[in-house]
Amino acid sequence: MLFKQQALLRQKLFVLGSLAIGSLLYLVARVGSLDRLQPLCPIDGRFGPHGQEEIPLRALQFKRGLLHEFRKGNATKEQIRLHNLVQQLPKAIIIGVRKGGTRALLEMLNLHPAVVKASQEIHFFDNDENYAKGIEWYRKKMPFSYPHQITIEKSPAYFITEEVPERIYKMNSSIKLLIIVREPTTRAISDYTQVLEGKERKNKTYYKFEKLAIDANTCEVNTKYKAVRTSIYTKHLERWLKYFPIEQFHIVDGDRLITEPLPELQMVEKFLNLPPRISQYNLYFNATRGFYCLRFNIVFNKCLAGSKGRIHPEVDTSVITKLRKFFHPFNQKFYQITGRTFNWP
Repeated sequence: MLFKQQALLRQKLFVLGSLAIGSLLYLVARVGSLDRLQPLCPIDGRFGPHGQEEIPLRALQFKRGLLHEFRKGNATKEQIRLHNLVQQLPKAIIIGVRKGGTRALLEMLNLHPAVVKASQEIHFFDNDENYAKGIEWYRKKMPFSYPHQITIEKSPAYFITEEVPERIYKMNSSIKLLIIVREPTTRAISDYTQVLEGKERKNKTYYKFEKLAIDANTCEVNTKYKAVRTSIYTKHLERWLKYFPIEQFHIVDGDRLITEPLPELQMVEKFLNLPPRISQYNLYFNATRGFYCLRFNIVFNKCLAGSKGRIHPEVDTSVITKLRKFFHPFNQKFYQITGRTFNWP
């Protein structure tokens, strides 16, 4: 009887031991698969005081949910402290240009797990009233993030506002500056189209583009028209270069970002010293919308607002030709300063 009890006990111990070993092997395999699905994302040491840190890719899912609640003001100070979250001044700013693709660029960069974007344009540096509120007011407008993520904001009016370069320099003289540009004439017409749509929504009349872009007295390009003036990129950039070296700027091709976004985003990742994480998986062409949409994960996709990609009004070809001829010498100088050439007519 005793022998049978000992044999039965050994059999039970064997079964329990097998189950334990099997469970352990499963956990090891599971952890391995999770590591492959959630690779570590090293952030360059210059973005944090602690050297080469690592952020799990699952931070991407975290900021889609919990950080959203924090932005809405639903989190307690204790929750913020426990999750080690902070509101940081931006390490990079998209400073312009208007109608160049600033929103698209910001949303696409937000695909990167180490990037956290400010949802709204802050207009801190170009608005005297906001600027008078101080840098702490600006910081509190930033989203919550992990200490070693980088915060990016975009306010395209920064590029053309005279006071902004000095103000940003005083905040951070080593900040990274992103400028996204499109073919200048197309950008000017896009600028006009946005204003026109706003007027039409209010049942207001508005001049035709040709009347605004061409001076009726001289029949020359009207440089007082803001949409034209904004497209003279080199004039604005020269003002910024009084404070920042050209190495702190990266020029993004806004036209290419529409048709072939991944190479442009990969260049920005490199400029920001971020490990490559945005892939073709994250970008898919939406034939209905006519441009690329974003895929964050298997369940969360996002397209830009319907106001993007407005249909431009027809513009007299002679006016387009005159504008392109006018912009040409400024474009050549822009290529020379930035070291990037575009196929603009």
